[in-house]
Amino acid sequence: MRAMSTVTFDTLKFAKRLEAAGASAQLAEAMAEAQREAFSEALQGQLATKTDISDVKASVAEVRAELVLIRWILGTVLAVALANFAKQFF
Repeated sequence: MRAMSTVTFDTLKFAKRLEAAGASAQLAEAMAEAQREAFSEALQGQLATKTDISDVKASVAEVRAELVLIRWILGTVLAVALANFAKQFF
């Protein structure tokens, strides 16, 4: 399950600024809450968590291990092919 991202947004400070600019207290509070919700929705699922990062690191480690195995296999196949080539012509 993916952890939900949190947004730090000072709704009280935002509402007080709106009030200082002439908005009613009720309007300022509603706008502050709407802004907090908008930020939360916009960032939902967009930020990587520590779990996401550790999952990616584990996947990268698996791919690296597979690449090492593939290198060994290719090296062995190449060595056998060269040995057969050399055996036929020398």
